[in-house]
Amino acid sequence: MVKPSGLGALSGAHDLSALRTSSSLNGHTDETPRDYQCNLGPDGRRRDADERPELCRGTVEFVATKEYMVRDPMPAVYFFLIDVSMNAIQTGATAAACSAISQVISDLPDGPRTLVGVATFDSTIHFYNLKRALQQPLMLIVPDVQDVYTPLQTDVIVQLSECRQHLELLLESIPTMFQNNRTADSAFGAAVKAAFLAMKSTGGKLLVFQSVLPSTGIGALSAREAEGRTNVSAAEKEANKLLQPADKNLKTMAIEFAEYQVCVDVFLTTQSYVDIASISVIPRTTGGQVYYYFPFSAVADTAKLYNDLRWNITRPEGFEAVMRVRCSQGIQVQEYSGNYCKRIPTDVDLPAIDCDKTIMVTLKHDDKLQEGSECSFQSAVLYTTIDGQRRIRVSTLALPCTTMLSNLFRSADLDTQFACILKQAASEVPTAPLSRIREQVTNLCINILHSYRKYCATVSSSGQLILPEALKLLPLYTLALVKSTGLRTDGQIDSRSFWINYVSPLSTPLAIPLVYPRLIAIHELDTKEDGDSLIPQSMPLSNEHISDTGIYLLENGEDCLIYVGNSADPNVIHQLLGISSVEEIPAQFVLQQQDNPLSKKLNDIINDIRRQRCNYLRLKLCKKGDSS
Repeated sequence: MVKPSGLGALSGAHDLSALRTSSSLNGHTDETPRDYQCNLGPDGRRRDADERPELCRGTVEFVATKEYMVRDPMPAVYFFLIDVSMNAIQTGATAAACSAISQVISDLPDGPRTLVGVATFDSTIHFYNLKRALQQPLMLIVPDVQDVYTPLQTDVIVQLSECRQHLELLLESIPTMFQNNRTADSAFGAAVKAAFLAMKSTGGKLLVFQSVLPSTGIGALSAREAEGRTNVSAAEKEANKLLQPADKNLKTMAIEFAEYQVCVDVFLTTQSYVDIASISVIPRTTGGQVYYYFPFSAVADTAKLYNDLRWNITRPEGFEAVMRVRCSQGIQVQEYSGNYCKRIPTDVDLPAIDCDKTIMVTLKHDDKLQEGSECSFQSAVLYTTIDGQRRIRVSTLALPCTTMLSNLFRSADLDTQFACILKQAASEVPTAPLSRIREQVTNLCINILHSYRKYCATVSSSGQLILPEALKLLPLYTLALVKSTGLRTDGQIDSRSFWINYVSPLSTPLAIPLVYPRLIAIHELDTKEDGDSLIPQSMPLSNEHISDTGIYLLENGEDCLIYVGNSADPNVIHQLLGISSVEEIPAQFVLQQQDNPLSKKLNDIINDIRRQRCNYLRLKLCKKGDSS
């Protein structure tokens, strides 16, 4: 645990006098270092308390001293691994990946610390020597996908400033080089392992673009979904196996990746089953994430792929991080949940951690808390910035203890409460029957409301619904969760696996929108004024509010759906979407801004939602009766 001497925020400290400091986490009293002493004011507080961030802010960062470094910070490494198998080439996934990478190169950090590498794969692995001395990139083929290796290890990852021209040339030529490729197999596991070997000495980000089910080499998988469909009468226990990793080698590899500070992000540009339950083990263990484009469309999804990749490499992010949470006496950490690797019980290892990810910490009582006292919680994250500076980010929270349930309900945080319920439900999906999870979620909501009615509410008739003000929408969101993608019995296995992976690191503000999306009537944009807000007031998610003459936008932070009623005004349809009638809705739709105020307002709203969600949102268009 990082704890520089004399820094109040690191120990949850408060002053007993000008010369002594007491820790609210362990109750110990220490002498205040001479250079940190300060006179107290009339209120008993240090006179400089409001001038020192560590004494007046809940979250503070400190530059780590050498005692917290076992070596120099690792460089910023970005390695791109691209699927060039027949399916990836024919669907345009390879070209889309190369185009996206080529466009984001300019967004990578400048300077000698930024290193890049590129490899492609089908049934074999192809590395590329990007040294400036060569006239063009040199392909180096690794045919062995069982016992992989990296050729010319020092030459496949080079400084971006030295290879930018070669890199752009290579990315432009890859789709052409493999345009006649007839190799359908994918050595995903072997390719990821080979790329890791190239990054082993540096760590960094491995960004993988995968289009088909891994079928050869290390970690080869079978089409388990087909087996599940033919065995629909089997017990749910058998069905749950499809949501669990099929190959233990991938987990072993992932733990090794995390040990050497390699974070893996996987972009699945696919039109078929790829076994996300197995593939996702690697990003989940290394602090990465899964991006899922199904069914992939080179027309509709290329822009989203580019924007997802760009945000991935430009968002605030830390590398080679270690996190620990401490609590005051009477409370202790029970478990952590999220995308990380844990090699020892007390610490969470994060090869990368970014502003979009959340680590959920479950606490438990191990002693009695005193009424009127405070309990303190503190997380400390030691990490490396993109510029190579080691920092310690410390967040401290102190909460009052109470024996009155009414106080507890009054201060309840609905967003946080529901995010915990959502994450706990998602974590159980691979191992428990869906019917049991839905029942547990429902019963949890019932028990919360029953406790409020029994212990906090005033006397009322037995048939009257009594809800705590802070949690009055919990029943609505619970019902929405029960009906969500992850807890329904229909749908595809990969879609449910992706839902589980999406929820695991999901930030709290996005938890409720995921299951209870925002609905906006966009056919009324020219008649409504919402003051300073660009986004109109949302509507209740009820069939009675949906008119057959309306056009609606529905978004949940990940996807965006435009629904066109069968009797919608053709003139409004044309202004908004550029088509003349409902019957002309294309299978692959790309929203274009038309030359009219209504279309401009719609595009402005969607772009504002994308900025708000930090997600480009996959846009789909549908009409009444569509299966989507």
